Amino acid sequence: MLERCTTAQERWGGVDKLIDRWLAERSKLVEHYIALRDRQDPDISTQQLLNNFCSCLVDYVSAGHFAVYEQLVRGAEEAGDERALGLIRQVIPRIETITQFAVIFNDYYGANTKRTLKVDVMHSRLMKLGGLLLERFELEDCLIEVLHTAYRNTHVTETME
Repeated sequence: MLERCTTAQERWGGVDKLIDRWLAERSKLVEHYIALRDRQDPDISTQQLLNNFCSCLVDYVSAGHFAVYEQLVRGAEEAGDERALGLIRQVIPRIETITQFAVIFNDYYGANTKRTLKVDVMHSRLMKLGGLLLERFELEDCLIEVLHTAYRNTHVTETME
């Protein structure tokens, strides 16, 4: 999972400051996920690892929905790229479903929970969330690639005219 995030940063880094920050958040999210999944540091409680992960998770999914996706859609609309807009209409509903699972996970396990932590159940849900996040990252990378290509093609055409 972490390798895919690094590849995305290498590929799309520098294209846009908002996307750069978002991909950095993604990398941080993956690091927190791995720390929670593996729980190798005995000095940090599972609840603290959960709090760190959930905080980063909410920041990441919020930035996607309330900033990055809006910018990508706006770019596709400005470019008049129907292929990109069609992809957005296909991909965003799946990303929203994954976001719902992430929000439920956060609500259940985040810092404000008063629940008794059942580590084995949490770990099972975390593993499911990890698979969903990986799917989400792939969908997001596809969106970035298609929309960046649309922008680049429009920009090159405008420059040549």
